[in-house]
Amino acid sequence: MSSADISRVIREGTPSKRMPAFGESFDTATLGELTAYVRSLLENNQQPTRLPGDPVAGKPVFYGKAGCSECHMVNGEGGFLGDDLSVYARSHSPDDIRGTITDPSKNRERQPKTVSVVTRDGLQFTGIARNEDNFSIQVQTADGAFHLLAKSDIAKLNYEPHSLMPADYAQRLSARELDDLVSFLIRAASENSKLNAASSRKDSGGHRE
Repeated sequence: MSSADISRVIREGTPSKRMPAFGESFDTATLGELTAYVRSLLENNQQPTRLPGDPVAGKPVFYGKAGCSECHMVNGEGGFLGDDLSVYARSHSPDDIRGTITDPSKNRERQPKTVSVVTRDGLQFTGIARNEDNFSIQVQTADGAFHLLAKSDIAKLNYEPHSLMPADYAQRLSARELDDLVSFLIRAASENSKLNAASSRKDSGGHRE
């Protein structure tokens, strides 16, 4: 089961198995910790997944050659514009991860809107639309800064059809480097799952003999 599936079962319950719904019992943070703990139990009962590459070699690819860390963060290191990938691989298969890297515009409907803005004063911003209503738009640029702009001050506002993520990783990276990068993300998610589970047990006062 994916983490999303586990969370849904906890929230909605399983009537056929007489498991009640706990949707109102936990806040988002607690639900995430409980999901991580249950996930770790499931993973401990499975055979270890063979990584497609070398996670150690994948780290310099993430922070160096591929430049992923310019937008994405893992374990508190990296950029702010993209999603935090510390636990991304927990709910995605190696093939899914590789496919997202090589085809970033895939499933664009699930991704934040990429926009380019030109104000009446000639200022230009390209980034992610974090919030938008009829009168304003908040754009986060690659340096992590947020820009709240009144639409009355905007001369041009374009919604870009492509992701800000480079689309040429299949050419820039070798097959081995792609495997190493995927493995780095899988290892990071696995280690974070174990840390979250240990933290949950500690906070609850639980222990094992």
